[in-house]
Amino acid sequence: MQVLVRDNNVDQALRVLKKKMQREGVFREMKARRAYEKPSERRTREKAEAIRRARKAARKQAQREGLLPMPKRVERPARPGQAPAQAR
Repeated sequence: MQVLVRDNNVDQALRVLKKKMQREGVFREMKARRAYEKPSERRTREKAEAIRRARKAARKQAQREGLLPMPKRVERPARPGQAPAQAR
């Protein structure tokens, strides 16, 4: 994993690195490996994760087909130094 440090701004590079690690699941993996997990607990957890993923995929598909309303968009304030967001 690689992060570029721009203008000697290490704090921003750290934030980017943490976000990348979060997306990759590194923190979840470290937490899981902290202690031994019994095989039965592992199967139960993996089954629950699979069910959660399937429900999420079904919900997304239903939203795309128009059976469920699309989630409301959250308007975020523009960051300083950036142009305001244009209407879509």
